[in-house]
Amino acid sequence: MNRRRLIEIIKEKGSFLCVGLDPDPAKMPEGFEGADGILAFNRAIIDATRPFAAAYKPNIAFYEALGPKGWEVLGATLDYIGEGHFTIADAKRGDIGNTSRMYAQTFFETYAFDSVTVAPYMGSDSVQPFLSFPEKWVVILALTSNAGADDFQFIEDGNSSPVYESVLRKAAAWGTSDNTMFVVGATRPEMFEGIRKIVPDHFLLVPGVGAQGGSLSEVCRYGLNSDVGLLVNASRSILYASRESDFAEAARAVAESIAMEMNKILQK
Repeated sequence: MNRRRLIEIIKEKGSFLCVGLDPDPAKMPEGFEGADGILAFNRAIIDATRPFAAAYKPNIAFYEALGPKGWEVLGATLDYIGEGHFTIADAKRGDIGNTSRMYAQTFFETYAFDSVTVAPYMGSDSVQPFLSFPEKWVVILALTSNAGADDFQFIEDGNSSPVYESVLRKAAAWGTSDNTMFVVGATRPEMFEGIRKIVPDHFLLVPGVGAQGGSLSEVCRYGLNSDVGLLVNASRSILYASRESDFAEAARAVAESIAMEMNKILQK
């Protein structure tokens, strides 16, 4: 999917909501056991949120944990999403040379995702293979929403800049705003203003709104650009809004509420 089409989808939906499809059997309602149950749960969530979501982001770990059947569920989930939504393989891959090439082939060709999350720690030659696929996107980890982000991402480099800023500057030069995004967590909204000075035109994938307590209004205050430039992800707050038989209706209500807030922000 190219940038123009992604922007069109956001405008059509009036929303830049990304729904994370992270099916955890321990949190799902009763009656959705095994691989078939997870697929049924995913389909119900997609049906409930389709009008409000611009993107879907399956976290690959929840499918790998099921073994071979999990990969079948992942493929079937992607098929069910269909056209009209941006898709993100949340795999956080990153390795050198042929290994990265095979990771890219897995998610861009075998499963036909629009994008994949990548860890940049090993440098440019670990990311470049992902950038060689036309109209596919690399979503590079920059400033994450977890508490452990402080362990490395704020260490200052030789220019007295935190490491996450170095990642932004360096990785922005590997690709373009047409094929590269960055993960920036919603739990640190005060950082968005400075981040936008480094990558004013890139899309940002923003986890941490919802269950992790990030503020959508604060993220948008500093993070929006002329093309919106944000995909704000919510996973647990939508998927597990209820553990009863009304889980799909509850998921729809949460997704609709977030999308309505997004629409109001866009209208301003």
